[in-house]
Amino acid sequence: FAISFGDEGRNPEKNQIDKIVVQVKESSQIGPTTDILKKMMTRRHAGTKDVEIRVPELLLKQEQRTKDIFNIVLGAIAGISLLVGGIGIMNIMLASVMERIKEIGIRQAIGARKRDIILQFLTEATLLSISGGIIGIIFGLGLTKIIMEVTGILTIITPLSIMISFGVSASVGIIFGYMPARRAALQDPVESLRHE
Repeated sequence: FAISFGDEGRNPEKNQIDKIVVQVKESSQIGPTTDILKKMMTRRHAGTKDVEIRVPELLLKQEQRTKDIFNIVLGAIAGISLLVGGIGIMNIMLASVMERIKEIGIRQAIGARKRDIILQFLTEATLLSISGGIIGIIFGLGLTKIIMEVTGILTIITPLSIMISFGVSASVGIIFGYMPARRAALQDPVESLRHE
């Protein structure tokens, strides 16, 4: 923002400052900085209000709008990635069920209940998505470090965000792994044992 000085009592022969531009690192510090500058200039000018402090509100609004758009785009990319990853897990688990029909039949024949079969395939799907989540977290941590080094943009990663991403990856495994697990549990034991 800019600090402009009034013309009252100005001597044109003397070199005087008529404008000071102040820049802050964080936009959240603009309000407190403005208040401090107002108090300081009022004290230095013996209470005379011959100073105007202008904050470029348009630039601040534009910065906030850019941040909001950036967050929406990142959220959309993350959502699409989760959907694609979930569909991938579901396809892998469906293929696994088809390949292991005989194994499912044997388990059912020796007393495994539908709940046991569902739990087995849900556990596999969840482990698959959790391992993908761990790889994603490691990759994300490395990428943020590279971004900070190369561009100087401050990136903040909190333990809560890591826990949320880990929870989301586990949830994707459970949600998209349920259908293949249920399909495995509904296999007829006799037909499964005959399957080649």
